[in-house]
Amino acid sequence: MTALPDTADLRDGTDRRTRRNVGILVAAQALLGSQMPMIFVVGGLAGGMLAPNPCLATLPISLIVFGSMTTAPWLSSYMQRFGRRAGFLVGAAGGAAGAALAAWALYIGSFPIFLAGSYLTGIYMAAQNFYRFAATDGVSAGFRPKAVSYVLAGGLLSAIIGPQLNKLVQTAFVVPFLGTYLAVIAINLLGALLFFGLDLPRPAQRPKGAPRAGRTRMELLRDPRVLTAVICGMVSYALMNLVMTSTPLAVVGCGFTTDRANDIVSAHVLAMFAPSFVTGHLIARFGTERIIALGLLILAAAGVVALSGVTLGNFFGALVLLGIGWNFGFIGATTLLTSAHTEEERGAAQGMNDMLVFGCVTLASLASGGLMNCTGGSAQEGWTAVNLAMIPLLALAGGALIWLALKPRTA
Repeated sequence: MTALPDTADLRDGTDRRTRRNVGILVAAQALLGSQMPMIFVVGGLAGGMLAPNPCLATLPISLIVFGSMTTAPWLSSYMQRFGRRAGFLVGAAGGAAGAALAAWALYIGSFPIFLAGSYLTGIYMAAQNFYRFAATDGVSAGFRPKAVSYVLAGGLLSAIIGPQLNKLVQTAFVVPFLGTYLAVIAINLLGALLFFGLDLPRPAQRPKGAPRAGRTRMELLRDPRVLTAVICGMVSYALMNLVMTSTPLAVVGCGFTTDRANDIVSAHVLAMFAPSFVTGHLIARFGTERIIALGLLILAAAGVVALSGVTLGNFFGALVLLGIGWNFGFIGATTLLTSAHTEEERGAAQGMNDMLVFGCVTLASLASGGLMNCTGGSAQEGWTAVNLAMIPLLALAGGALIWLALKPRTA
């Protein structure tokens, strides 16, 4: 289990409740989060099996991300009104329903129904991405980056549980990958029980007829810190998804087995979350913007390694660097956002952020399948196109950080 914060980190008198909440969120990230690497490994392969056109193979993964994008705004508002626990239970229900539809689609060979199940899985994905925000509720400003890091570190266990469980169940039935989605149903039903132990503060409700407190979404986006946080979060997550979505297709297309694809994705997800033990401390010491910049540089290095060859070593090296770069970039962007809005603006800012982040990720996922399967005449040429597509997004995020550094700080 991930190490929890010691009492020296907590100076607001809520250490016991915070430790319990962080522990529950770590466990949720580990158990419920294990479904995501399972689905990301088989989603493109199952899509290729069901789709009428190979260019649509990664469309199921794109629908998951699109579901997350369209769910984030209303789910954030729902949690602002009814609390985090209610929102997380909605997410687990969406994950179970999506897996059930996907399993049925595989059984009857229906691509449209498989896409519908993928969309519902996006409801779970949206909820999981709010775990990091929930970790910051009711804690001191100094502890926020560490709280985000501890919860994301729970993904270490999901990186082990998901791909290894997938190896056991993906061929358990005559219908390929049916066992994966049946296992995901069980994961969501069991994981939902964890949230009954959460004790998070309910947000204050605005009295009926009272004027709106805080800035509007457009006013928030005019804040340089909010805008930079959104851009860097978009780029970090989109690049990770762009490359990871195509990885199983590239690995299998270059002559390696599905089990090797599971191992590479497992190494990637471990790399996504392992740095979380230190990322919060690094942010506290060196500053949010510097850690985001480091993350972008590591993402660029991942692209260089991927473009250098298609051996197993290249795949493992690129995906490990991709995970580390995502960790620094995404945790840094999350920390920057939470420091730039008030409690009253939480629902609007966080919902808007995740809608924009996962909108960009949806486009990256769609582009990933097209670049991988419909450019050039081989898996290697498609893989090259995927990694070259990282360049403009890295330039956008780097430019945003430079712009923020040049802006004068205001209160």
